[in-house]
Amino acid sequence: MRYWLLRSEPDAYSWDDLIRDKGTEWNGVRNYTARNFLKEMEPGDRAIFYHSNTEKAAVGIMEITRAWQPDGDDGKWASVRVEPVERLKKPVPLADIKAEKRLAEIEVLRQSRLSVTPVREAEWKVLLEMAGH
Repeated sequence: MRYWLLRSEPDAYSWDDLIRDKGTEWNGVRNYTARNFLKEMEPGDRAIFYHSNTEKAAVGIMEITRAWQPDGDDGKWASVRVEPVERLKKPVPLADIKAEKRLAEIEVLRQSRLSVTPVREAEWKVLLEMAGH
């Protein structure tokens, strides 16, 4: 199993929207590096749902339920299917992620403009610890 962090602006698509919909197609990613990460995902992988822009916090855990498929007419982009697993007991704000020494190398900080980034297993455990899990 691999771990990921997927970012969405909550006014565009939020954790509550994902809960309501019981899952969604994670599509519309138009960055080559992020697309390549989507192509690496496999069913059973887990992902942090991160609210970007306004809230800037990790808020939930999702599962990748279908491997990538082409997204868009030209077929050069990718999407995956995600479903909610559980809301984090407490959100993990970006400021806390930045302050945690054990997360100094987490990709979301190193590649802050990407909407899809990998999370190492040790970092995943730290994020869940910070969320009260």
